[in-house]
Amino acid sequence: MTADTSTATEYLNQLTTALSEIDLSRVANWGSRLARLRGEGQRLLVAGNGGSAAEAQHLTAELVGRFRTERSPISALALHAETSSVTAISNDYGYEEVFARQVRAHARPGDIVLLMSGSGRSPNLLRAAEAAREAGAVTWALTGPAPNPLATLVDEAVTVTARSLSTVQECHLVAVHLMCAAVDAAVTARDASATKAAARDATATEAAATESVGSTPSAAPPLSSTSSPEPARERRPATARKARPDLVVVGDAFLDHDHLGRVERVASDEPALVVSGGSTHMRPGGAALAAVLTARQGYPVTLVTALGKDAVGDRLRTLLDEARVEVVDLGLDGSTAVKTRIRAAGRTLMMLDEHDVCPPVGREGESALAAARRALTAAGGILVSDYGRGVAAHAGLRAVLAEAARRSPLVWDPHPRGAAPVAHTAVVTPNSREARVIASLAGSDTLSDDVEAARAVWGAWGPVQVALTRHEHGAVLLTDADMPPLVVPTKVAAGRKADPCGAGDFFAGHLAAMLACGRLPSEAVTSAVAAASAYVAAGGPRSLEHSPEDPPDDDSAMTGPATGPMTGLSSGGPAAAAHGAVELADAVRARGGTVVAAGGCFDLLHIGHIQLLEQARRLGDCLIVCLNSDDSLSRLKGPSRPIVPAAQRALVLEALASVDAVLVFDEDTPEAAIRALRPSVWVKGGDYSGMEIPENELVSSLGGRTVVVPFVAGWSTSSLIESARTR
Repeated sequence: MTADTSTATEYLNQLTTALSEIDLSRVANWGSRLARLRGEGQRLLVAGNGGSAAEAQHLTAELVGRFRTERSPISALALHAETSSVTAISNDYGYEEVFARQVRAHARPGDIVLLMSGSGRSPNLLRAAEAAREAGAVTWALTGPAPNPLATLVDEAVTVTARSLSTVQECHLVAVHLMCAAVDAAVTARDASATKAAARDATATEAAATESVGSTPSAAPPLSSTSSPEPARERRPATARKARPDLVVVGDAFLDHDHLGRVERVASDEPALVVSGGSTHMRPGGAALAAVLTARQGYPVTLVTALGKDAVGDRLRTLLDEARVEVVDLGLDGSTAVKTRIRAAGRTLMMLDEHDVCPPVGREGESALAAARRALTAAGGILVSDYGRGVAAHAGLRAVLAEAARRSPLVWDPHPRGAAPVAHTAVVTPNSREARVIASLAGSDTLSDDVEAARAVWGAWGPVQVALTRHEHGAVLLTDADMPPLVVPTKVAAGRKADPCGAGDFFAGHLAAMLACGRLPSEAVTSAVAAASAYVAAGGPRSLEHSPEDPPDDDSAMTGPATGPMTGLSSGGPAAAAHGAVELADAVRARGGTVVAAGGCFDLLHIGHIQLLEQARRLGDCLIVCLNSDDSLSRLKGPSRPIVPAAQRALVLEALASVDAVLVFDEDTPEAAIRALRPSVWVKGGDYSGMEIPENELVSSLGGRTVVVPFVAGWSTSSLIESARTR
């Protein structure tokens, strides 16, 4: 073998080895998601330097043109090819801003920004990734060996392990061609499904024409096979990742009356409890309650519903207006429903439904439907809260929902007497009893039976992801009938008088919000279980009767040690990101406990952090950690940080026995978080001993005290990162 042949063989061996280690499933998934850009009005922006720039332009040419199969073009733009912009930006702002400024100009929520780099360290690409996240775009990276700053900064990365840059770039070219092949395959499959669906829809439309517009289907048919062109395994929503996306709740609204009295005797003439005294409280019910609970988590919410022109409807409109929920009223040709609960000793004794007959929906006609269409078109996330009274069965509205679900994640909270989910629904959220009715199954509330019920729902309505709620036991997420489910237990200890009313609505609304923020279903369900658990522990619907500054009464107090939820997956500030943490603080304070809080980045958890948190927890009855978001940490520590995303940092912190809850804040300082929590004790590590602490004045003004606890010398996240880089 000659020297030249030996060199070539070694070169090919390196290439073969590098190719064998590429995450092919992710590359194929990217291609499937790029295919969706064709129909969703979004685009791909690509950037790279040198050889990576050539690969980036190769990809955009294949997408705008064609790879193998004839199809309509996909919007894709190579930023480095905009020569006038590149030279002007470089001259005026410096080459580090050459891609970031273009991203700020072109990227829109839901667009995809793909950054290609052999090293993963180019400053102009790091700046572009940050700009893309600020714009609400989905960020991907094709890089060389991991770890590298770019791979940790984006949502998803495909890395290539190779010794030479040329091998990395050759692997990137293969990845580009694999993505294009996946695009062609997805488009072909979708077009075939659409052809079949069109024939089915034509038949269904003809049949539906004979039904009343406001009727409720007698059976729940399966979802159209066009609901998902890709396997039903867990997939991240291709949607805007705003801090607080606009949400739309669709469903039946009614007025809830809660009469709270006391039971001291049994009737003398028959075995019936006598409820005496007490008071009656009014609040929104059904989909209106779901809208209010979601709005209280910090999200802009519009409710699409049907209300009667009566005093009850007027009262409900007033309550929704006070909760800052916008209302699109389709009109109800009858009375607005009222439901009453009789409660005593922390239990519901009886429920009264004054309007069992459901009047027709849609009295306001096409103008109201057009307003609903506008709201749904602009929505970042959608929740259908079906209570079986006709709104979710409205034929015109269902067509609008199916189209909106192609653009934004749609969560369907079903009812046994309600309508089937529309095509393209992302997740359905029956509780265990509803799932058994929908699937015509018997069984108990055991985990095994609940999983089988979820599988049955998937079989009836699939392919669609099923998040089955298990009351006080948490939830089960099924993304594929043939795959093991994700089981998420509850973490908050509810009191013996806890009122679970609205917990399912809270869960579904929080889930829709998390999906709208771009979270994976597994992340969203985990966060929703924790948030709903905290809602129940804080008093359930009674929490609506007081602001976060007012503590709940004894009926909603928790018993036993508090164990709080991690609800800080969004970056919308304390009100949006960690409503459960604030409720936990309120509940602990209400029973006379001491709220302790500490703050930090906790990018790489080490022994110094552990000791700090353990000491802090011993100072009170709960410890809430205020955690810098990814953007906040990056501004504080530089574009190469964080090493670990905020969602994962929060989960690791919550796994510690010393930590009861995590609140993620997006500002440069934890001032807003401290105002929301009002801790009795604010803890800093010993490296602040003898120094002025910035938060001290604010904590004192809120009636708290700042303290310093001993710190383990010689440990810091920055030194750990530097040590790892130099090895």
